[in-house]
Amino acid sequence: MSLSPLLQNLMQGLRCLPGVGPKSAQRMTFHLLQHDRLGAKRLIEALTQALEHVGYCQYCRMLCEETVCHICSNVKRDKAKICIVESPADVMAIEASQQYRGQYFVLMGHLSPLDGIGPEDIGMELLGKRFAQGDIAEIILATNPTVEGDATAYYIADMAKPYKIQTTRIAHGVPMGGELEHVDSGTLAQALVGRRELE
Repeated sequence: MSLSPLLQNLMQGLRCLPGVGPKSAQRMTFHLLQHDRLGAKRLIEALTQALEHVGYCQYCRMLCEETVCHICSNVKRDKAKICIVESPADVMAIEASQQYRGQYFVLMGHLSPLDGIGPEDIGMELLGKRFAQGDIAEIILATNPTVEGDATAYYIADMAKPYKIQTTRIAHGVPMGGELEHVDSGTLAQALVGRRELE
């Protein structure tokens, strides 16, 4: 049976979400239109508002509605310490651990030459400018423990060397091949406490 073009279009649109395949998109489409049209309208409004008003912090690249996010503008945060992560979800995961009081830099990805993602695609130029300001004492590399995450961490460590910045990498507690947003806060707290210096 062939579905109407509008239904097919909605299903295709929902498939842009991570982990949503054809069956999940079909189930969501039918649920929204059959049982929760009010919820669908709220979703449209929330997405429209977010697309129009959410941008990137000019210092750390975290998603926010202001020019500078609430973490970067918080005078109680340690500005000499920067935790470098791959995504905004990683910031949220580390904040939930309540073990870190410094600032962040969000790469919005990782180096992946096979996918055509180079240093310029993940904000390395802006990060280099922050290093050059001379007020950073330590960077904590909290990229995901994957091949790409490790390569990105070593690239950043090399960038930091000329500036004599202490460079540490989160250590035990985070499983190889895992992603930070899926790690519980206790495990992340352990990884932050047990970070080690990169050689």
